Amino acid sequence: MTAMYTFDIFSSLDGYGSYREPGDWGGYWGKQGPELLAHRLASFEPQQRMVFGANTYREFVQLLATSEEQPEVLDPWVTRMRHMPATVVSSSLQEPLDWPDATVASGDAVDIVGRLKEESDVPLRSHGSLSLNRALMAAGLVDRVRVTIFPVLTGQTGTEPVFGDMPDLDLELLEQHTLDGSTQELVYRPTLH
Repeated sequence: MTAMYTFDIFSSLDGYGSYREPGDWGGYWGKQGPELLAHRLASFEPQQRMVFGANTYREFVQLLATSEEQPEVLDPWVTRMRHMPATVVSSSLQEPLDWPDATVASGDAVDIVGRLKEESDVPLRSHGSLSLNRALMAAGLVDRVRVTIFPVLTGQTGTEPVFGDMPDLDLELLEQHTLDGSTQELVYRPTLH
């Protein structure tokens, strides 16, 4: 049996995964609410293995180091995610990692995740890791795309187009949730077009 792989991403309505200074949006673009946070925590309750690219892993570690200045960084779902087993796909990082149960897998991401899908007895999930997930989408290894769309447009400060340079894909909507009256979570099954 092949483990399910979910690409989980936050996005502005205009498709950006982050913003540059002088943007002053704050975490979640300042739009988090109790429903979103509870929904995120519930989605991290089942056993899963996280999969990160090296850049996203480094960003998470740096962000978690600033948790005293930004307490929302330690939201319960983030704490739960941090304590899940994780595989970091990287040719530059070496163990030990600053993550409780993480290992480094060096090599081709498509080969590594293909092998993980065959060997894992729990679902696989990646939060962020845009370049990693673009390669996996092109290889047909992503089973679900979970995109949380925050009600903001970041045309002046948006960086990292979430779906830029993606192959053409057909998306079948499997789930949709409106959280806190304005944030949308959409879960799709992607297939190469």
